[in-house]
Amino acid sequence: MGTFASRKPHPHVPVDVVICGAGIAGISAAYWLVKQGLRVVLVDERPPLSLTSDKSTECYRNWWPGPDDAMVHLMNRSIDLLEEWARESGNVFHLNRRGYGYATANATRIPAIQREAEAVAALGAGPLRVHDGGPTRGEAYQPAPAEGFADQPDGADLILDQRLIREHFPYLAETTVAVLHARRCGWFSGQQLGMYLLERARAQGVRLVSARVEAVKTVQGQVEGVCLSGGETIVTRHFVNAAGPFVGAVGHLLGVDLPVFSELHLKLAFPDRLGVVPRHAPMLIWDDPQELVWDDEERAAFSEDCELRWLLEPFPAGVHTRPEGPPGSSILLMLWDYHRHPVEPIFPLPLDPYFPELVLRGLTTMLPGLEAYTGRAPRPVVDGGYYTKTQENRPLIGPLPVRGAYAMGAFSGFGLMAAPAAGELLAAHITGHGLPIYAPAFSFERYSDAAYQESLETWGDRGQL
Repeated sequence: MGTFASRKPHPHVPVDVVICGAGIAGISAAYWLVKQGLRVVLVDERPPLSLTSDKSTECYRNWWPGPDDAMVHLMNRSIDLLEEWARESGNVFHLNRRGYGYATANATRIPAIQREAEAVAALGAGPLRVHDGGPTRGEAYQPAPAEGFADQPDGADLILDQRLIREHFPYLAETTVAVLHARRCGWFSGQQLGMYLLERARAQGVRLVSARVEAVKTVQGQVEGVCLSGGETIVTRHFVNAAGPFVGAVGHLLGVDLPVFSELHLKLAFPDRLGVVPRHAPMLIWDDPQELVWDDEERAAFSEDCELRWLLEPFPAGVHTRPEGPPGSSILLMLWDYHRHPVEPIFPLPLDPYFPELVLRGLTTMLPGLEAYTGRAPRPVVDGGYYTKTQENRPLIGPLPVRGAYAMGAFSGFGLMAAPAAGELLAAHITGHGLPIYAPAFSFERYSDAAYQESLETWGDRGQL
């Protein structure tokens, strides 16, 4: 790609790279590029991290299904970097490793759960340990500490022994027959991580410009400059589209139709003043579909209203929650993506008036103690964002058909956890440094492969919570 000068950028001289979007993806890209001595400008009309990056559940995991090991490798690399930065910074972004606990009350699903877990383990997520009350297959179960991330097991523990479930997860429904505790997982402060990387990037010369990208100038198929809403044109031969939910719209500025769509995903911050969920709990996911419990009067009313009849239908698996905040906090983050259909991203977000009650009712199936809040729940705070995704729920990281243009998007709710390794991969594409083995799995070029396109129809679970 040529040799890049290392001097700091100035508004009136060419720069090496312009990045559209100062969310966690754009910030990570800037961090890695400036480390290579490039002159980088970050452009966003909003304050950094303020569109969707600060609305995240802030979790991470290396527990991803196939059909190949690309997502596991990407996430393992990201987690390596998160742990490295946590050690360097004194864990300023509060990285923990409490894990994800997938719980089920359906005993007939246990063989499938074990097969799926063995498959993920074989992709590189770590060994599976089964605890069924007999001789331990693997190490004894080791509960996760509330804080810290060092010296913890990876892989997962499939707990079938009812004694162990009651001992370590007494707050789960008594109907729970299995808990899959994925271990190289947890959460952190996304805002703190983002600002840590941004401050380091700016200290090395990254310039942050408050503006909107209005156009990308090209000459004979090569990026030559970026026009901003304030009238400034930045001369550059490298442009990165890291525009989050607007990655498709920014792609159109280049004449490129990116294969992405967006879904609205909401999040509830709920004050658990009764302490139903202990503050040391992991991320908790109910892995069964369910039908919500309504009284006779409610059921009759819903059945007569065509706009509300859906409330009587089965709801998908995946309602989940985790504790949020320091030890003295009572906040739980609650999520349930029961509506998954493409929408156009608009802000402010259109809020679902039924969301708080439905999420609480859904979680009550897994956490019966929450039933105490039914009809008397404290006022929650609802926010959220858009999961912008590809058909197979894998991101776009790398070159686009316009020379000098790159995509870094479609992170579908896993942007915070993927950003460290994704930024590193994007920088490798631009600088021409060696690419990791997982790079082709996230390239735009994958859609030019007819066999790949055909294979998408056979992909199963795509790892979306």
